[in-house]
Amino acid sequence: MDAIVLKGGGPLHGTVPISGSKNAALPILTAAILFDDELVIDNVPRLRDIDTLLKLLAGLGISGSSAGDVVRLNGGGLSSCEAPYDLVRRMRASVYVLGPLLARLGRARVSLPGGCAWGPRPVDLHVMAMQQLGAEVEVEHGYLVATAPQGGLRGGKITFGVSSVGATCNALLAAATARGTTVMENAAAEPEVVSLADFLNHCGASIRGHGSK
Repeated sequence: MDAIVLKGGGPLHGTVPISGSKNAALPILTAAILFDDELVIDNVPRLRDIDTLLKLLAGLGISGSSAGDVVRLNGGGLSSCEAPYDLVRRMRASVYVLGPLLARLGRARVSLPGGCAWGPRPVDLHVMAMQQLGAEVEVEHGYLVATAPQGGLRGGKITFGVSSVGATCNALLAAATARGTTVMENAAAEPEVVSLADFLNHCGASIRGHGSK
């Protein structure tokens, strides 16, 4: 068996660049759906999941470019509400487009996700969160088909039976522009949730309590 042998005893010196968090970058990139102008996001890790999401956003009509770890996205050309199976199956986090599409367009057609090596993880918490914001959600031929009420999503109380990072992020993306106040209980408090809430606040949202349940 190969081995790595470390001999300590001396001080360490040097600088190590730290990559940005994929789990934080994915929902933040998805937030481009909410805006009709350009977002510039730094320190985005160059990983396959990031590239998959950028392809998905491009399919929705969002133009973008990347150079190094800087991604520029412009949602002004958003033209589609459908996230197809061919892309969603590659990465479960693609379901993040559900909330912002409902918020921006009032409708969404998102393939049920797949391709997750951790085994099946249902999207019922995502669906419940959208319903609590007034949306109607049905499953049709393997797609989540969601429609916002007339006048757009409205604030509501969302109580998660199980704490879920993905469902909390999707709820944040949907509720940021909903009419009224949304309260989430048993929300996920992981760093990627805090990063998304901080980002949305930087863009003008009013979110508090993130980092707690």
